[in-house]
Amino acid sequence: MSDKQLLHLVIGGELKNVSDIEFRDLSQVEFVGAYANYAEAHKAWKAKAQATVDNAHARYFIIHAHKLLDPSLD
Repeated sequence: MSDKQLLHLVIGGELKNVSDIEFRDLSQVEFVGAYANYAEAHKAWKAKAQATVDNAHARYFIIHAHKLLDPSLD
């Protein structure tokens, strides 16, 4: 039995303000990768978040791209 692919993207970079979700410089936003499921995306997100723990403005996000492509998917 194969699991259905549910596309997740991981991106991140420095925010202008830690209390908002606006990047300091969009040209510097890092595309970490595209993943077939949430578990893989979470693993990549966690690694990047831990690697940038000393930078209070650095944030990484998991985008549930499968929901953007087809809102009926969960």
